[in-house]
Amino acid sequence: MPTTKKLHLKILFSILLLSAFFSCDSKKTEQPVSPKNPHEITFISVSDVEGNLGNYRIIKATKDSVFAEKGMTANQTHKAWASAINSETWKKLTSSINIVDLDHIKSSHSQQSVDGIDETFQIRTPQKSHIYVNAYADTIHYKQLQQVKEQLDKILPKEYQ
Repeated sequence: MPTTKKLHLKILFSILLLSAFFSCDSKKTEQPVSPKNPHEITFISVSDVEGNLGNYRIIKATKDSVFAEKGMTANQTHKAWASAINSETWKKLTSSINIVDLDHIKSSHSQQSVDGIDETFQIRTPQKSHIYVNAYADTIHYKQLQQVKEQLDKILPKEYQ
């Protein structure tokens, strides 16, 4: 009997040791990857939304693609378009944007509720998302956003301009 007890204890000990070994977490703590440039623009969106009939146009651009959609909710029409863009086009699109000035741009009140059009810009960096509604009232800082719209119109097909 003592031999059997020792054998059972060895097996039990081996099972406990193996289960402890396999249950240990061997994951390394991963450091978050910090981007090369925290002021790098990663996303741009421009949308125009109208009140009464629900006309809309939404353009989204990233480093490698541009997506546009437009339609009208009153008659339930919707069209979408997407295309790849190259790094040179992205550089032209973002060249007019001064990241430091983005914190100074001021939005205005919504016009959509009184049958007007709301123009919304969203510009993202790894650290922050900047969102503006009807910033055209800020005549000092709006010029760079206007240039972004002009660059986007050069990329888009005519029916989305």
